[in-house]
Amino acid sequence: MKPFLKLLIGLALLSGSKAMAQEAPHPPPTGGLSDEELKKANNPMASTKAFNVHNYIISSMHGVPDATGNQLIFRYAQPFGKVLVRASMPLVTSSMPNMAPNTGFGDFNIFGIYSFSKNGNQYGIGPQLIAPTGTHGLGQGKWQAGLSFLTFLAKSKLLQMGTLLQWQASFAGDEARPDVNMLTPQIFFMWQLGGGTYLRSTGIWTFDLTNGNYNVPIGLGVGKVVKVNKVVFNIFAEPQFSVLAEGIGQAKFQTFVGFNTQF
Repeated sequence: MKPFLKLLIGLALLSGSKAMAQEAPHPPPTGGLSDEELKKANNPMASTKAFNVHNYIISSMHGVPDATGNQLIFRYAQPFGKVLVRASMPLVTSSMPNMAPNTGFGDFNIFGIYSFSKNGNQYGIGPQLIAPTGTHGLGQGKWQAGLSFLTFLAKSKLLQMGTLLQWQASFAGDEARPDVNMLTPQIFFMWQLGGGTYLRSTGIWTFDLTNGNYNVPIGLGVGKVVKVNKVVFNIFAEPQFSVLAEGIGQAKFQTFVGFNTQF
């Protein structure tokens, strides 16, 4: 009888350990981040409060040897139902050869995007407004208005992509400053590598429809998404190279670094 009792006890212990293993929750493979949270971390239309700090470090410019620049952008986003309002304020530094660096605020930008989802993807459209808050000649000196279009294709867990297309034109402001008519498409890709790490490409193309100048940068960088309690942080660095450009002073090589926070 003793071997039989030992066998019963052994079977009971084995079945109990299996049941506990089945009931125990499995931690997400990305250190507490779900697939949806990873997608949302890079979604410009995410329905969540966000505060971002972005910095473009311009190491060289077309047509201006030894010139450098820096654009530090403070950005806040707030959803109101299906409308996401995003406001941006840049702090700009321009360093020209044989001149002291010029630092001041750029122009304030705000837009509202009405978004909707279809088949796992997200689309949005809305107005934008640019206020001439630039100091020390670092802004464009014009009130501008326009439209913003956004798409975010996120059906895949591995690859997310989309575009932010913005157009603005001046309608008032300093009469001594040139008129503005600008188109800025941004095509972005995020390739998930696992563990919250991803590759990214998010260069913003600029087309000056008034003067015919343009700049087409291509970027390739890496980012990391982490979650602390209920806050999601997204840290990244992305070198960007200009492959097509027309016009003096266009960024030739720049590094885009950022720190995003979603609440």
